[in-house]
Amino acid sequence: MTSDADRSRRTFLTGVGIAALAVTAVTAGQTIAPLAPLAAFAPRRAGAGEQGVPINRTAAEAGVLDLATASTWALVVRGGGSTLAFTRDQLLGRSQTAATLPIACVEGWSTVADWRGVRLLELVAATGQPNRGVRITSLQPNGNYRVTEMGPEFVADPTTLVALELNGEALSMDHGYPARIIAPGRPGVLQTKWLAQIDVLS
Repeated sequence: MTSDADRSRRTFLTGVGIAALAVTAVTAGQTIAPLAPLAAFAPRRAGAGEQGVPINRTAAEAGVLDLATASTWALVVRGGGSTLAFTRDQLLGRSQTAATLPIACVEGWSTVADWRGVRLLELVAATGQPNRGVRITSLQPNGNYRVTEMGPEFVADPTTLVALELNGEALSMDHGYPARIIAPGRPGVLQTKWLAQIDVLS
């Protein structure tokens, strides 16, 4: 004979199991597109956002709108006593590489996107200082990740790009126009948007 205590215990355990499944489905919905409708209360949805990728910080929030659209913008690459500057058109005129890479955020979402741009290793090699790490500076006037560093193992990866396109379109302003970094295996906060300068480390 089943006691009231046994029934209460089973009811409690069933409720816990249902709640755990619901949380799992909501979390998975941030990454797995077919489950996205279940992520109604999650911070980001898979495939949601401009150009199919979520946005954590807009260009307006970062304070880069004027700098990113200025006709004088050029990506400065410095190393080995050389200072090179590349306009967006000059970057587009170089050999372009396509890579399908994931991007993940500390907020809990992740997605995979198609990126296209110039291999970072080629820009670093143009300074005469190959096989080095770099310091990357954003146009953002402030912020914890305005300046980041990348080790030589990332620079040497042929899929680490100064990205100019996302999912078949020119980068939108909120995704880092005129150019951004995308590299495999780095958190989203280190995939620097709105590039200003790359310094090759000695």
